[in-house]
Amino acid sequence: MLEIRFHGRGGQGAVTSAELIAIAAINKGNFAQAFPSFGPERRGAPVVAFCRMDDHKINIRAKVYTPDVVIVLDSGLLELLDPTEGMSEGGILILNTKKKAQDFPAITGRNIKVATVDANRIAIEELGRPIVNTTMLGAFVKATGKLGIEDIKEPLLERFGSKLGARNLKAMERAFHEVTIG
Repeated sequence: MLEIRFHGRGGQGAVTSAELIAIAAINKGNFAQAFPSFGPERRGAPVVAFCRMDDHKINIRAKVYTPDVVIVLDSGLLELLDPTEGMSEGGILILNTKKKAQDFPAITGRNIKVATVDANRIAIEELGRPIVNTTMLGAFVKATGKLGIEDIKEPLLERFGSKLGARNLKAMERAFHEVTIG
């Protein structure tokens, strides 16, 4: 089973990202679940979302405590939390940042792969606003190899419609090509 934890801020689309991965996995014939964890939050407040995917039925209904993949949509959250908390050995941390993996020595010194992408820049150029959820999906696809762009394309276009969906798809594809994996 692949367990994924998303860290973002309200309005960035962490919950939507988790849902799109789950839908793509289900459409591919796998089992999946996605759910958020937040209280009466407001736009900009920290949000956590979770996703699981497997080729067997998933009976767990708890938060993801030992993620294989952690996706951080806002690098400012790194000052508030340890994104690697509970991560599995050999896990993958995907960061939205202008920095490179080697700029995070406390993380790269562990048995965790670090992937970085400037999702803010890509989202602003493609969508006109720094909403990075679909952009980070491209980095996820490249860093994990668990799904392909084509797997996420249909759920993405269905969720956002043809015009906005096409722009989100382009942002996702750019992140796929621009992500660096340390």
